Amino acid sequence: MSSSGWHRPLGALADGENAVVLTPAVAGWERVGLRVLLLHPGESVVLRMGEFEGFVLPLSGGCVVDVDGERFGLVGRESVFTRVSDFAYVPRDSSVRVSTEGGVEVAVPMARCERRLPPRHGAAEDVPVEVRGSGNATRQVTNFGVPGAWDHADRLMACELVTPGGNWSSYPPHKHDLTCDVVNEEVYYFRIAGRDQVTPSREGFGFHRTYTDDGEVDDAVLVRDGDVFLVPRGHHGPCVAAPGYPMYYLNVLAGPNPRRSMAFCDDPAHTWVRGTWARQDQDPRCPVTSAAGRVATGGPR
Repeated sequence: MSSSGWHRPLGALADGENAVVLTPAVAGWERVGLRVLLLHPGESVVLRMGEFEGFVLPLSGGCVVDVDGERFGLVGRESVFTRVSDFAYVPRDSSVRVSTEGGVEVAVPMARCERRLPPRHGAAEDVPVEVRGSGNATRQVTNFGVPGAWDHADRLMACELVTPGGNWSSYPPHKHDLTCDVVNEEVYYFRIAGRDQVTPSREGFGFHRTYTDDGEVDDAVLVRDGDVFLVPRGHHGPCVAAPGYPMYYLNVLAGPNPRRSMAFCDDPAHTWVRGTWARQDQDPRCPVTSAAGRVATGGPR
């Protein structure tokens, strides 16, 4: 159970066809926002970015993005468990039209920013895919919008993680708050695959923990497909995928530092775990996806 109110189950942030409408005002912080919207075949929507820069990231299906006289055709993917997707960066103070012929579910991670940069397309083939951890802490990190891999942003940072069923991620627990060199607000947006390993379903589940050093917050919550967890402060992790149900989450970060950085501080009680990874084999189910499609070997655990 969440005592902090930072866990927002599916529907808590919904508005019409928008599965998630999260603004800084709703979250109670300064910068990070997220929209997740569904467009049926032949539909379109106009997003007015205002003070926010963003990524247009297909979760399922493909779309066309028109912004500042540029047009980007996003191939997208069948689901977040089948392929690494291409995406578009869209600037603050822009009107963004997203349209689709076949239908699309799209995430728009956002951050309040100061600089206005031109729009840009991100090719799936250029997205670095990292296998992180070892043993049952092996997971895939898709670094599409992080510093070093994508530097065309003012404040916004984002990445995707895929955790095979039975594995742990966001581990060891870490934080990005005032006691660290870098401060960031962070959002977790969860998708959980069903028994076919690729189709998001409310059948599956996982767990997420966030806690503060002073004990004021200690949330260990069950998460299902479509849930959101806000992390304004405190250590977060682990995220645990139940056996048989792979877990995906989109992380969105931004903070007051003009230099984008995802640096973090481990919980010192658990940082020793990193030293054990060199003695363990990585789970062969990772990486799960690439720009070419699914690459995972082995079945569910």
